[in-house]
Parts: sequence; C-alpha cells; structure tokens
Amino acid sequence: MRKIILSVILITILVLSVFSIYLFPESTTLGAHIVALKLDTGDTAWMLCATGLVLLMTPGLGFFYGGMVGKKNVISTVLQSFMAMVIVTVLWVVVGFGLCFGPSIGGFIGNPSSNLFFQGVGANTAWELAPTIPFILFALFQAKFAIITPALITGAFAERVRFWAYLLFMVLFIIFVYAPLCHMTWHPDGIFFKMGVLDFAGGTVVHMSAGWAALAGAIFLGKRKVQKANPARITYVLLGTGLLWFGWFGFNAGSAVGSGSLAAQALGTTTVAAAAAAMGWVFLDKILGHKLSAMGACIGAVVGLVAITPASGFVSIPSALAIGFIASIVSNLVVSKFPKGKIDDALDVFACHGVGGMVGMLLTGVFASKSVNAIVGDNQGLIYGDATLFLIQLKAMVLVSIFAFSVSYALFFIVNKITPLRVSEEKEELGLDISQHGEFL
Repeated sequence: MRKIILSVILITILVLSVFSIYLFPESTTLGAHIVALKLDTGDTAWMLCATGLVLLMTPGLGFFYGGMVGKKNVISTVLQSFMAMVIVTVLWVVVGFGLCFGPSIGGFIGNPSSNLFFQGVGANTAWELAPTIPFILFALFQAKFAIITPALITGAFAERVRFWAYLLFMVLFIIFVYAPLCHMTWHPDGIFFKMGVLDFAGGTVVHMSAGWAALAGAIFLGKRKVQKANPARITYVLLGTGLLWFGWFGFNAGSAVGSGSLAAQALGTTTVAAAAAAMGWVFLDKILGHKLSAMGACIGAVVGLVAITPASGFVSIPSALAIGFIASIVSNLVVSKFPKGKIDDALDVFACHGVGGMVGMLLTGVFASKSVNAIVGDNQGLIYGDATLFLIQLKAMVLVSIFAFSVSYALFFIVNKITPLRVSEEKEELGLDISQHGEFL
C-alpha cells in the first residue's frame, strides 16, 4: 500500500509540474500585498546570502542533535533534519507558501489557490513588506524557516520514531500548525500582526511551535525502552553549534529583508545574546557544582539564539546581553527540574526551544525600543514604563502555546492511527540507523 501511495504522490506532482503553465496560469494583475518591485541590488545580494545561511542551519541542527544521541541512532537523527529540507521545500512550492502568505482567510490562514506551484511568485514583483527584493527571493527565504521548524521537533522523540511516520507528521505539521502561525504573525492581515505582536524572526512561528509540538510528541510517544546511551560525538555537537550560530545571522539579520542598519542591529544582538547565554549556562553549571562542559556551552549558545530571535530587530545590544543571560538561566533550571522520569523529551527541545522562545517573546515586551526600530511605536517595552506591549506579547504567548500543543498532539494521534509512530522494542534496541535505513557508522 505504501508503495502505491508514494507512486501516486510522485506521479501527481510530476504531472502537475509539467502542465503547470496550463493548470496554473500567471495572473496579469497584482494580488493583495504584492507590489511593483523597487529593486535594490544590495538588499537582494544580502538576502541571497541570508537565504543560504538559514538553509545551512538545518544540517547544522542535524549535527547538533546527531552528536547527542547514541551511536546507533546518529544517521537517522541527522537524516531527519536533512529530509526536512527535501520534503518541506517541495511542499512549500506546491501549497505551503500560499497557506502562509496567500490572501487571508479570516486572518488565520492564507488561501493557497493564488500561489499553487509558486503561481504568481516571480522575480519582477515584490512582497509589500519587502519591496526591494524579488518576490521569489522572499518566498524562498521564508521556505528555510518552514524547513527547520519540524526538524527542531525531532530531538524530543529521538531514538524511537518510525521514519515514515515522522515524514507524514512533518507534512501535517507544516499545513496545520506552522502555516496558520506564520500567517497570523507575519501576514499584514494576520490576527497577531494586527494585534501588534512583535516577532522579528520566529519566536512564536518557529521556536514556540516546535517546542510545544516537541512536548506533545514526547508525551504521546512515551519513554524510550532502551537505556539512554552516552552521546555519540560531542565534536558533532560543537560543529552543529558553530553552523547554527553562523546560520542564525541569516535567520535574524535576514529578517530585516534588507542590508541596512536594522540588519546590522539584528546581527549584533544575535551574536551578543548567544555569547551571553553560553556564558550564563556554564557559569550557572559551575555555581550548581557541575563541571564546565562542552555540551553545556553549546546548549547555552543555542538557547541564547532562540531567545533573541523574536527580539533581535527591536532591542539594544545591552538588552540582548540581558536576554541571553536570563534565557540561559531559566532554560537551565527547566532542564534540571524537568520531569524526565515521566516525560522523555530526549534532547530537551521543549526546555530549550519552547521555553527559550517564550522567554524571548516576553522579554521582547520588556525591552523593545522605538529608538531601535520605529515599528515599535509608542507601545515600547515594559522597562520604559508601558505595559501595553508586554501584555500583547503575553496574550500571544498563551494563545500560541495552547494552539501549538493541542493541534500537534492531535496530529500525533492521527498519524499513529494511519501508521504506527513508534518502532518496536526490538528495532529500538537494534538502533534506528540499521532498523530504519540499513546503514551504520
């Protein structure tokens, strides 16, 4: 049956691609929020680079996670990230981009009919909020955010998930969780956008959605049957952290959708917060009586990158230091207090990405300044004496948490009804590299 389904999917996409010029003709009029291109070669050059940098984060994440799991699960763990680049890219072109940035349906989701198979996504028009770069470049930049989000979730159910079930969940997650959150937050007609929620590069859309989905997955799949093995390669974790940190410059500074001063500010806050969080994590470890570990330094840096993501284009450099320190302390304490005996979040995805994203969202409401970004307006952060923005951020955080967790848990339930999510205990003992892929280190 699976062979038949896969054959139908491949043939359908192939046929629709070949005959797309007849089935999805280009419109001669500009759609909503699509404007005439005012090309700036500097902005375009930077966004081409930023798009590549964000894509690099996903294999970086593969190494980051792959080094943490046991040796017999490294290939499968890295491949989960790699396949996100494959599956989500195709899904994005076919329907995903339209669901995120198509004409709004009630401020909740986009209508994909205008952008099926990238219909109307060309090089001679532009998105309203990025008028100096080609529309297709904006669409491909956004694709990289969609790619890494389901890959982040994989750390929670590492070493026990069936690969085909994961692929199905990934597709459903993009359609039913990521796309609505992306549309609500970043589309001009989105509910959160109109509320005034500030999320510069993905605190809600990427990290909170992935973190809550990870928690849902860890609860639904249950604990691993096999005793946890030592990390396979700490050097992979270090390499992955370096690639993530490097790629995050595209993630955050690229979200300025131009090469001006805002991109420079976002780049600065990104690297400062990462450094502060790594420092805070290892210092706290030492204070609590633990050794200064490479793993701790790496996790701390990533937590800082997560936390600064929503705030990166809205806060000052000193505020970025504070965000990094606060996020690392909170996440470190959550990791140490997390009920591991009951919930097996294998690589602490919720404590790092979910909690880090929530801390970043709230601290954006504390430190956002109109002197950094005029879009903040008069509703500046709590530290400036106005609670309006903080309460908006808090409301969005609660709504996103409920939505992401509940829908993700439902998707795990549905996928499990279609095809079992967990491998058998025998295959878990053997390791996913052999049992799922027939390969080993």
